[in-house]
Amino acid sequence: MFYRFARFIIKYFVYLINGKPKYLNKQNLPKESYILVGPHRTWFDPIFFALAASPKEFSFMAKQELFKNPLIRFILNHVHAYPVNRQNPGPSAIKTPVKILKEGKLSTIIFPSGTRYSKKLKAGALIIAKMANVPLIPTVYQGPLSFKKLFTRQQTTVNFGKPIYLNKDSDNEQILNTLNEQFKKLDLEIDPSFKD
Repeated sequence: MFYRFARFIIKYFVYLINGKPKYLNKQNLPKESYILVGPHRTWFDPIFFALAASPKEFSFMAKQELFKNPLIRFILNHVHAYPVNRQNPGPSAIKTPVKILKEGKLSTIIFPSGTRYSKKLKAGALIIAKMANVPLIPTVYQGPLSFKKLFTRQQTTVNFGKPIYLNKDSDNEQILNTLNEQFKKLDLEIDPSFKD
């Protein structure tokens, strides 16, 4: 209930300050649980990913320091976030999302680069997808990269690729290369002159 209320407020706020976002290829989203994976370009791209894939609800990884503040902890818990130690992730960084995805009620959003300051993809999302037996959905965001720029009403767009289904024998390196290619393809579909 809280998640849907928060999503409604955020959606209204986004429309108010930035206008109507464009969501492309929503037909690629399966009915069952899945993992949205994409390049991490701004602190608010997970918000746009979640809005774009609505009405599906999502769980999120959040750095554990955020859970120290009681008010922020309350909000994060109610929007399906779970804490992760980014310096020393530990087994729960894999086990928690796998458990959530296996329950089948929520999907999740993972940025394989880990941070906005890295372009190198890591295999964590692939391991989670294999263990939970859910597909990866390549997803890209284009639009303002700072909160201030949202107010310029620059168009925001989210584009969804086709699901990538894995099995336990899928080669991680090959899948990571496929994801990189898909991100480039999705970006060029939005803007043929796009350069990351």
